[in-house]
Amino acid sequence: QVQLVESGGGLVQAGGSLRLSCTTSGRTFSSHTMAWFRQAPGKERKFVGGTNWRTSNTYYEDSVKGRFTISRDNASNTVYLQMNTLKPEDTAVYYCAVRSVGLTVVRAPGAYDYWGQGTQVTVSS
Repeated sequence: QVQLVESGGGLVQAGGSLRLSCTTSGRTFSSHTMAWFRQAPGKERKFVGGTNWRTSNTYYEDSVKGRFTISRDNASNTVYLQMNTLKPEDTAVYYCAVRSVGLTVVRAPGAYDYWGQGTQVTVSS
């Protein structure tokens, strides 16, 4: 059974940093497309960034470019989202997700087949 487990969320002051982790189990996603999404209260789930490990194509939502970075550790089957210079508007529940087919980094949540449970990120002003 495929599982994605996020961790690393928390409360941080504006300008601070957090690193989210997404550990996968049950299947190897070495060549798949993985992405991070976030959902603020009362709002739709939105794409933050994503990458395909085979093509090395990586994309970020405009508001996080230059502040957020996606990376991974193959040995531990973990994907990271390093978030720097955090802003109050970054406050949301953050989710990692995997596409089971397709090499394209897609921004639509419906294109992803596996999801983690989410981790809360709160940025205070």
